[in-house]
Amino acid sequence: MTVTSIDIDPAELQQAKLLAGTTSNRETVDLALRTLIAVRRQPAAVERIIARRFDPDQIDAQTITPETASA
Repeated sequence: MTVTSIDIDPAELQQAKLLAGTTSNRETVDLALRTLIAVRRQPAAVERIIARRFDPDQIDAQTITPETASA
């Protein structure tokens, strides 16, 4: 893991902690980085889903209803 020193606005960090429900600066920054990466990757994932082509037997496949567990 890389150790990096950065200047972060304390008010913004506190607001981010409150919004994220995190308690430490490290946890907050880690979550912010993971969230940014996920958000930026979403459009590419959606494009791959939209571009997906299905065979007719996949489109008209029988619906399977899972059995419910007995209580």
